[in-house]
Amino acid sequence: QVQLVESGGGLVQAGGSLRLSCAASKRTDIYYAVGWFRQAPGKERDIVAAINWSGVSTYYADSVKGRFTISRDNDRNTVYLQMNNLKPEDTAVYYCAARHYPEVMVVSGEYDYWGQGTQVTVSS
Repeated sequence: QVQLVESGGGLVQAGGSLRLSCAASKRTDIYYAVGWFRQAPGKERDIVAAINWSGVSTYYADSVKGRFTISRDNDRNTVYLQMNNLKPEDTAVYYCAARHYPEVMVVSGEYDYWGQGTQVTVSS
């Protein structure tokens, strides 16, 4: 069992930056890929970015390419999402999720463990 805790959300003006952290309760480098998802009110939970167990392979949704960067520090059991040039449409609850397998996946149903979420609000 892996417990995930997100932090780093908050209120920021458009054009600003935030860094989200996802801390795991146990080592996640062993065959665990991690993804960041977000869900705005009334919308589906969508993939934002994902990273494989070694950190070599990443995925980004088109809407965040060039603005967001996912990374991981397996020594600290933590995955980060650096979000730059934030836009009002980035406003959502952000969740991190981990899966038992090393490969990046973009479908939420492929993930086994979820954090409680952290709110990101971008004002115009």
